[in-house]
Amino acid sequence: MTSTQLSCAFATTHDSPEHIRIAEDLGYARAWLYDTPQQSPDVWLMLALAAQKTSRIGLGPGVLVPSLRHPMVNAAQTRTLQEMAPGRLAVAFGTGFTGRVAMGSRPLPWKYVAAYVRAYRSLLQGETIEWDGARMRMLPTDSDHFEPYQLPPIVLGTTGPVGARWAEELDVDGILAFGYPTETMKNYPWAAFLTVGTVLDNGEDPSCERVKLAAGPGCSVTYHLAHALGGPDAVKTIPGGSAFLDVIEQTAEPDQHLAVHSGHLMRMNPADHAAWNAGGHVLFDRLLTTGTADQVAQAVQQLSDLGVTEVIYQPAGPDIARELERFRDATAAAL
Repeated sequence: MTSTQLSCAFATTHDSPEHIRIAEDLGYARAWLYDTPQQSPDVWLMLALAAQKTSRIGLGPGVLVPSLRHPMVNAAQTRTLQEMAPGRLAVAFGTGFTGRVAMGSRPLPWKYVAAYVRAYRSLLQGETIEWDGARMRMLPTDSDHFEPYQLPPIVLGTTGPVGARWAEELDVDGILAFGYPTETMKNYPWAAFLTVGTVLDNGEDPSCERVKLAAGPGCSVTYHLAHALGGPDAVKTIPGGSAFLDVIEQTAEPDQHLAVHSGHLMRMNPADHAAWNAGGHVLFDRLLTTGTADQVAQAVQQLSDLGVTEVIYQPAGPDIARELERFRDATAAAL
């Protein structure tokens, strides 16, 4: 990958296959779907339905959380999608930082993720592996005489130095990062960066309801991550954080993570709304790709200059088609 391309990502819903069809029509290079079973239909099933609706756009789960499935299951699902959409599949793996936290667990150790990726690769290449104390390999069926498939491109979802070291150790094809990019993005031939936000119409008031619904889910991640990393004390330092906690703490402590992550990156939950209304709307200005078309284009150009080779835009709100089209138009000159 030698230039920056525009892709998209979706918090997986039953509408995702149609949204991916729209993205293909608009010229997006790839569509990623989140592996979030606590709030979404199965990521592989929605990708398969998207494959039936499209013919060109790249497809991939981003990111797969290894603890959710046996490596044989993800290998079999990979082969299925490779058959349905030859040459279009890429696969991303991660520690499940938000996916596992949303289900009350800590992120996986990178050592476990690395072992899982190695097992997954070996299975697809027809090798015998040992997993959970048992030896196994992919066997042929009556209608499918097993032949090793070409491995799909594999990227790791990582933003920190530890994940970067494992990306080098595993010799993966690239990384998929989020948050804020760094100069280290230039170290990877494939450096994908996930971003959220919305493009303002001419003269549009940033405090209007449309902007809130489109950009609010992205802003709200600030509270979700702060709660996971630093607990209530960290949330209190964020504008609107006390209002966020007032809602969350109405839920008994063992289940508070469920209230925190409800609707994560998909829609604003009651705590997110409370935080926004109590001053959290100022976080709007911190989203890299929220603003006028010129501001969004400038932000995307900066990402490209930092070494990002794939800008992945995740739209939100009630009009996904509008968000995809406006973002594409705004960034056309920068990519």
